[in-house]
Amino acid sequence: MVVELLHKEIILETTTKKGNTALHIAALAGQDEVVRELVNYGANVNAQSQKGFTPLYMAAQENHLEVVKFLLENGANQNVATEDGFTPLAVALQQGHENVVAHLINYGTKGKVRLPALHIAARNDDTRTAAVLLQNDPNPDVLSKTGFTPLHIAAHYENLNVAQLLLNRGASVNFTPQNGITPLHIASRRGNVIMVRLLLDRGAQIETRTKDELTPLHCAARNGHVRISEILLDHGAPIQAKTKNGLSPIHMAAQGDHLDCVRLLLQYNAEIDDITLDHLTPLHVAAHCGHHRVAKVLLDKGAKPNSRALNGFTPLHIACKKNHIRVMELLLKTGASIDAVTESGLTPLHVASFMGHLPIVKNLLQRGASPNVSNVKVETPLHMAARAGHTEVAKYLLQNKAKVNAKAKDDQTPLHCAARIGHTNMVKLLLENNANPNLATTAGHTPLHIAAREGHVETALALLEKEASQACMTKKGFTPLHVAAKYGKARVAEVLLERDAHPNAAGKNGLTPLHVAVHHNHLDIVKLLLPRGGSPHSPAWNGYTPLHIAAKQNQLEVARSLLQYGASANAESVQGVTPLHLAAQEGHAEMVALLLSKQANGNLGNKSGLTPLHLVAQEGHVPVADVLIKHGVTVDATTRMGYTPLHVASHYGNIKLVKFLLQHQADVNAKTKLGYSPLHQAAQQGHTDIVTLLLKNGASPNEVSSNGTTPLAIAKRLGYISVTDVLKVVTDEPSVVLVSDKHRMSFPETVDEILDVSEDEGRVWDLTKARVESGGTGVESGGTRALPVMRRCPYGTSEFCGSGLEPERTAS
Repeated sequence: MVVELLHKEIILETTTKKGNTALHIAALAGQDEVVRELVNYGANVNAQSQKGFTPLYMAAQENHLEVVKFLLENGANQNVATEDGFTPLAVALQQGHENVVAHLINYGTKGKVRLPALHIAARNDDTRTAAVLLQNDPNPDVLSKTGFTPLHIAAHYENLNVAQLLLNRGASVNFTPQNGITPLHIASRRGNVIMVRLLLDRGAQIETRTKDELTPLHCAARNGHVRISEILLDHGAPIQAKTKNGLSPIHMAAQGDHLDCVRLLLQYNAEIDDITLDHLTPLHVAAHCGHHRVAKVLLDKGAKPNSRALNGFTPLHIACKKNHIRVMELLLKTGASIDAVTESGLTPLHVASFMGHLPIVKNLLQRGASPNVSNVKVETPLHMAARAGHTEVAKYLLQNKAKVNAKAKDDQTPLHCAARIGHTNMVKLLLENNANPNLATTAGHTPLHIAAREGHVETALALLEKEASQACMTKKGFTPLHVAAKYGKARVAEVLLERDAHPNAAGKNGLTPLHVAVHHNHLDIVKLLLPRGGSPHSPAWNGYTPLHIAAKQNQLEVARSLLQYGASANAESVQGVTPLHLAAQEGHAEMVALLLSKQANGNLGNKSGLTPLHLVAQEGHVPVADVLIKHGVTVDATTRMGYTPLHVASHYGNIKLVKFLLQHQADVNAKTKLGYSPLHQAAQQGHTDIVTLLLKNGASPNEVSSNGTTPLAIAKRLGYISVTDVLKVVTDEPSVVLVSDKHRMSFPETVDEILDVSEDEGRVWDLTKARVESGGTGVESGGTRALPVMRRCPYGTSEFCGSGLEPERTAS
């Protein structure tokens, strides 16, 4: 029937004598389908009867949840109240329709933080609903999830009626959540005079503070509420109250450009030069924000124009930093010092130059600021502009007699600063104004060194076009090409080589760019240098070629490139160390195989006669030993003092290596020139497991050294009980010679070679001399990791780790 009537175009808004539409009646009756049809045909969901009832109100009153849901989804406004002030929520609460109440509350939040019903009533200034809620639950201080009470909400929305109701029902006027914000803080921030008066009349504490130590007066001043501030002050608000950061209300007013509020606070005797924890005055704050009017009022009232913050910044420094030219001019007219310096020696001109504020720079120079004043690092404004890349500022400074080659504390010029950042236009500007491209810092770096380190190709080209020298070396002996090689800046290296950089220039310790590129594993630089004449044969001071370094560091691709260009796999260092020695010692089996495939001599000994197999025995690298043996190395090769690899493995306790050597027919009774057998070495070091293994493989326990000692005698003398127990069973006691009080210890040879390549940031390269030092790491203070070190000292004592050629020592 309803549908048929709708099809006949019945007027939807026809009402009864009481003003009810068809939708009102359908909602009241809970006729879901009829309600849907009426709404779909355009019925007004917010139509009000003579008493102000809406269809939603009627559905809520009668607990018709589905109708309530449909009406809300189709635009019904639940905040529309009756003539008596009742909303749908209020009537649902009054009737106890919990499901309808819950839906109205949840729908009202629209997915946001859900507030308790009383908070929603406070937000909507719905006194009827609030009254009903308080009848059911008399607690007016119910908390939201964020810790606020309904009175907080009423204060925020400036809803006086609900606020009065809540206070009348016992709401705490000073309720303080965890953040410390009271209703008075909120009302002061919102600026509602009547609300503030109401709260004060009901006993609100005027000195209450938030977690950040804000008082209500801070809130009012920050938002420029002059009348509120006056009321609070008249009620005794502390005018000098400080926040955690030391901000007083006058700082807040100055920050917000609230001129009348500043005047009011000054009228109430606020301290005009009050300071924060950082010693910032209200004038500092006004200068920072560019509030010219506030700054003028403060200055007219006697604010000190040269007050210094904790870092030494004056209001003028801050105005220059923030590019507030009107405030800057005002400060200068009222006595601000144009030459004031910060704790780091910065003048306002330094600051403006670094920030790139050309109008400020012009104004300062026109007023007599010196273009060559220096800070504590002896940097001028031109240094600052160059570092930040502000070419227009730099140009103006140069036009006003700024010194283009001014030197800072470490002799850096503005050109160095520009080169470091890669400001090519700045570099060109400085060069056009006669900047010297070859001036060096105290560490010997030219701008070209710095551009190379940072990889600034265009900057390097600009310097080279103005005859920057590629031959200049740092104090540590590095050219720009060395620097590019270290930092892997291939494009810069390519540019330098195209401009005739010497690919084999040697530093003070003989390192070439190729050494450096290999050390830092920059394969692209290696491949760039080799075809352009970089020599794979060049030795460093200790005879290391680039291949030594690659072998040590297991850089297979680098090694292949070097070998492809003719690097010798048998190149010897000053001590006779080959790349194969280094690869073997480090346990790099694949590198060892590569070198052997390129005719590396596996039996070549160093100056002490140590072969790669000796070093493998020392370190216990069985896989490398296997590669060496398969390539035919001599298993019983001897050093100058007669030590075989088996002696070395036995000495250092590498039992797996001992087993491996014995399996490959190593001479178990081989003797050194002093008559020590592998068994002597194992006994001397207390390696019981190796002593047992050697005996099982035919070691003679009765062999005596040149001083007449047997392995058993050594073990007894040194107190190795378990070794003694093993040996005394198999040793012929009559043959034992009494040992002296002091046993002459026997040690295999070692080699100590250190090549350290290091360079501190900004100071470029530190190429140290060779060191032979007990317990040394091969890393100088402040340097990087060391290049090859051929040593392993298990004791860390100067008796052993000395020259590397001490076969014996005395042990007490």
